[in-house]
This record gives sequence, structure tokens and C-alpha cells, in this order.
Amino acid sequence: SYVGGAADTPSRGEPRFAGASSVAFATKGAFMGKFTVTHEINCDVETFWKTFFDKDFNDKLFLQTLGFPEFKVIEQNDTTAKLTRKVMGQPKMDLPGPVAKLLGANFRFTEEGTWDKTSKVWTFKMIPSTLADKLRQEGTMRIESIGPTKVRRVAELFIEAKVFGVGGLIESTTEKQLRDGWDKSAVFMNRYLADKAGKA
Repeated sequence: SYVGGAADTPSRGEPRFAGASSVAFATKGAFMGKFTVTHEINCDVETFWKTFFDKDFNDKLFLQTLGFPEFKVIEQNDTTAKLTRKVMGQPKMDLPGPVAKLLGANFRFTEEGTWDKTSKVWTFKMIPSTLADKLRQEGTMRIESIGPTKVRRVAELFIEAKVFGVGGLIESTTEKQLRDGWDKSAVFMNRYLADKAGKA
């Protein structure tokens, strides 16, 4: 669910955007995609999820590392069976002219997510402020333990859009932003965890 951020260096066929965390677009009939994003994080499973929902971590990730002009948790509810969260964000946009005009200068998104405490899977969907009936992104994220203090973060994202004329441009732009957001989030999370461990 890691959304936005100006694209830097792509890495291995992994989509990005954000977290999570997380809006991606394409053209109906021309592109409907499911992508898998995989990164290694230096902590155990319990620490990962505790950090993922931590306010300080999210504020620093989205507002500083990903450069969002605005990001906030609107609602978060924790029960014995699940944790649900709704966030609103305004991603940093670095888009070609036609795409920027289509989305508008004040583009925002709402992400609604649920963490199932039995399956340990985070399921989320993005609702864009513009063209909400045409753009769709949803996904899941799970964690695999690969050592005492290392996990593999695996996010599967589904992207669809019903936009005529600029689908290819939107697709390529969004793929770059998806890759960048997920890559940056992994680097930042490892640095954040190392800093916290150093202060402990």
C-alpha cells in the first residue's frame, strides 16, 4: 500500500506505489495486472506488524521518506480477531502532463485495510479522489519468516482501470511509482528498525 513518490531507480520487476501499504492505473482491455512485490526486512514477524501499524513509523515513512504533502490515519480499530485501518494521503506526484491533468493537482486517495490476526494477512483497497469508478487497486500483504530476525514481505497487487486514450502512459508511470514506493519503504523500514535497536 505504498503510494506515490517520484520514481527513481526501478528494481527487479516488482511493482510499487505503497504499504501497504498503496493507487495504480491501467486501461481496460489493454492492461489488467497482478504483480508481486517481495522484500526482506530485518526483524521477526511480531516486530514487523507492530512497526507496520506504528504512528511514528508511518508518519516518517509517508511524510518524510515518500514525500507526501499529506498523510493521516482517519480511523483504526483493533479487536481480538482483526485490525482495521483507514488512511488518507496526498502522494507526491511526478507525472507526465496528460496524466497529471487527468488526475488533477489535488489528487488524493483513501486506503481501507484489514489485518486478519489468524491468517496474518493484510488486505487493502485504494479509493482515488478522482475517477473512482474507473480506477482500481487492491492487494494483500503477508510476511514469511526466513530467520530469527529476518522476514520476507510479500505483497500481491491487482491493478485495473477503465481509462480511454492514455492507458499505456498511465500504466508505465504507475509501475515506476509502485516500484519506487515499495523499494523505498523496505529500505526505510530496515533503517528505522536498526535505529530503534541502536537506541534500545
